[in-house]
Amino acid sequence: MLANYGTIALFFIVVLLFSLVMVLLPVILKYLKIIPSNPNPTKNSIFECGVETIGKTWVQFNFHYYFYALVFLALDVLVVFLYPWAVHLKSLGAFSLYIVLIYVFIIFIGYLYAWKKKVLEWK
Repeated sequence: MLANYGTIALFFIVVLLFSLVMVLLPVILKYLKIIPSNPNPTKNSIFECGVETIGKTWVQFNFHYYFYALVFLALDVLVVFLYPWAVHLKSLGAFSLYIVLIYVFIIFIGYLYAWKKKVLEWK
């Protein structure tokens, strides 16, 4: 049983080291002058898609976009969980079928709630 935790700990250590190296590598390369640093006003200017912004740069987005994203995320997570379940359906038995039906029912209730609140209407 400890061997399983050892594997998880090893993966955790690898993830931490990889993250640390990815953050520190550019800093070290810049300190060693391997990456050139030629700052100028053009490089430091604020632009979007290669063009300087004109007018007010702060735009308030409609909050419905966030709801679209949340509904998409809920359905995407549903698919992520259903695919491995469907692959091993025969070996899991009837109990897993009931669990997945409950899970799909919960997602369906959330979808109906979003529909009732007219979150899915495009305005």
